[in-house]
Amino acid sequence: MTTSNNHAVDPAVRAELARLRDSIDNIDAAVVHMLAERFKCTQQVGHLKANHALPPADPDREAQQIARLRSLAENAKLDPAFAEKLLNFIIAEVIRHHERIADDTATPGE
Repeated sequence: MTTSNNHAVDPAVRAELARLRDSIDNIDAAVVHMLAERFKCTQQVGHLKANHALPPADPDREAQQIARLRSLAENAKLDPAFAEKLLNFIIAEVIRHHERIADDTATPGE
């Protein structure tokens, strides 16, 4: 491995970089698995809502979750605006799933 100006990189630096990247890869895998579990739960919520004619979106719950996540982010020294953007992305996907479930429940067999 060389830098952009063709100086050899110290093997200890390469080893530390590899160690850190392995940790990043492990964290990414954990995030993906946690999101998969989260979406399994939200799918169940979607079916429950559809079966009881509840709306796919719940703005009050969403606002509570955003406030909660912003606080968690602040405590974790993570940018709360980033955390909110991430949660908004996830919420939009969950609502899309809930709308699809509601549509499928309303028109069985199609």
